[in-house]
Amino acid sequence: MKLKIYKNVDDLIKDLADRISEVSKESIQARGQFNFVLSGGSSPKKLYELLASESYRNKIDWEKIYFFFGDERFVPADDSQRNSLMVKEALFEPLKIKNSNIFEVDTSGSPEESAQKYWNSITSHFQGKLVEFDLNLLGLGDNSHTASLFPNTSVLNETEATIKSVFVDEVDQYRITMTAPLINQSRHIAFLVFGEAKAKAVFHILEDSSGSVTEYPARLITEDENKVQWFLDEKAASLLKHK
Repeated sequence: MKLKIYKNVDDLIKDLADRISEVSKESIQARGQFNFVLSGGSSPKKLYELLASESYRNKIDWEKIYFFFGDERFVPADDSQRNSLMVKEALFEPLKIKNSNIFEVDTSGSPEESAQKYWNSITSHFQGKLVEFDLNLLGLGDNSHTASLFPNTSVLNETEATIKSVFVDEVDQYRITMTAPLINQSRHIAFLVFGEAKAKAVFHILEDSSGSVTEYPARLITEDENKVQWFLDEKAASLLKHK
C-alpha cells in the first residue's frame, strides 16, 4: 500500500480529487467508462463538493461515469441516514448526473432481497464479466470498520465477492455491504481518513501486529501497493512509526 500524508485536510481532498480525475481518464480511455464506488459518512462530503465545483466539473467526463455504493443503511429511500442522499445533494444534483448512471441500493424489500437485487444490478452492468470497479473509495471508522464490515459480524467470514446484508448490533441496524473479496477485486482502492479520532484505528490497521480482523475489519482489505493508497492527514497518521 502507499501512504500519502498531508498537513491539512484541504490539501488531502484536492490531491484525492486529482487522483480520481486521473483514474477516470485512464479507465475511460481503456474501457470506455469509469466505474466508481462511493463511500458514505461525513468524511467524503467535502470531496464530493469539490468534484462538483467549477474547478473539477470540466476535468471529468461525467457522462461516462457509473456510480456505486460500497455500503448502505437499510432505511427508506428518503431517510436522512442514507449514504446516497448525502451524495445526491453534494455531487449528483449539482452535476445533473443521469439516474441511469447511478446504482443505488433498493431497500423496499427485505435486507436479503435488497442485497441480492443490488448484486443483480451490478452483475448486469458488468455483463457477466468479472466485477472489477475502477476505483473504490473507502473510509475508516473509529472502530476500524470500513464499508459496513463491522467488528464481530458474520460478513467478515464471507469468501465470495458479492453483496451481503448484515445486522450490526453496534448500531442496531441492518446494512447492505460489499464483501471484502469484492472490494479487493477493484483495480484501485483509496482510503480517505482524517482527524485525530481516527489515529488509533489507522495504527491498528497499518502497523499493529496484535488482534485480528474480527476486531479490526479493515485489515481484510488488500495491502497490494499497486492497488491501495491511503490519503491521511497528519492527525490521523500521528501514531504511525513508519511514515
